[in-house]
Amino acid sequence: MNNSVEARMTQSFLLSVVIPVYNGAESIERLVNALKDGLGLGAPFEVVLVNDGSRDQSDAACRRLAAAQIVPTTYINLTRNNGEHNAVMAGLAHAKGDWIVTIDDDFQNPPSEVAKLVRFAQDSHHDVVYSIYKTRKHAFWRVWGSQFANGVAGVLMDKPKGFYLSSFRCMRKWVAQEVIRYTGPYPYIDGLILQVTQNLGQLEVEHSARAGGRSNYTLRRLVRLWLHLAVNFSIMPLRASTLLGLFMSAIGFLFFLYIIIDYLVHGAPVEGWASLMSAVALFAGAQLVMLGLIGEYVGRIHLTANGKPQYVVRDVQPHDDGKS
Repeated sequence: MNNSVEARMTQSFLLSVVIPVYNGAESIERLVNALKDGLGLGAPFEVVLVNDGSRDQSDAACRRLAAAQIVPTTYINLTRNNGEHNAVMAGLAHAKGDWIVTIDDDFQNPPSEVAKLVRFAQDSHHDVVYSIYKTRKHAFWRVWGSQFANGVAGVLMDKPKGFYLSSFRCMRKWVAQEVIRYTGPYPYIDGLILQVTQNLGQLEVEHSARAGGRSNYTLRRLVRLWLHLAVNFSIMPLRASTLLGLFMSAIGFLFFLYIIIDYLVHGAPVEGWASLMSAVALFAGAQLVMLGLIGEYVGRIHLTANGKPQYVVRDVQPHDDGKS
């Protein structure tokens, strides 16, 4: 890192590390302690912990960290589990840093990589820098799910070709402020970032095995994340359903012509009850899929219009006075 950047970081740089916590009691204290010892940025930084309705002892662990103030730590306790992206939105709303890093609570991103990511973001002048892993230590289905979500994002959103979106990212404060202007109940952080800026960078970082417990990402959560991505930030699925409907209509029209021509040529009605029922089932299935997709859009509009909250904060333990 050059001297001018180093001087700027020493004089005025402030980093916020936002950590959504869900059933992370086994790893969160180790992670915050490691952040204290492993950043070495030569500038003040804070930690923002967001307890996303954990069912283990994460609340007690986070409160201990906020009370101990190993590093300036703000603790936000949500009333229920809302999902990782909702929890990150809560953290971004309370972050005070000029740069903000979001990192999972599972200790799979070493603290030394946090400093590496921030320095690269400073030097490269990108608005947001995403991490890309040399070797991923996730289960195969999690890797496949992430690759699928990234592929969908490439099709549905204006994502740079070949760009990998990860939850370990560094962004400028003004980007975070633009992101949290979204108040709908179904945020997708990367979709919101892509709406704000295209000045993105990537940095290869290390990825470690999970520190403890098991991954909180289930197949159901990945599907829900895909729905947020597909339905909240693009109307392409509706356009695809329109094209599918036109395609099915064309097939039906051609089949109708075939029946008329066959009747005129052979003078007898076309036999084939099974093929007719198969066609009816095919068209009915396509219609139900399209209706379900439209219903998903309408349902989300309904919940948004009714003011479904993105998250609800039970209490906040700030780092300035240590009081909840």
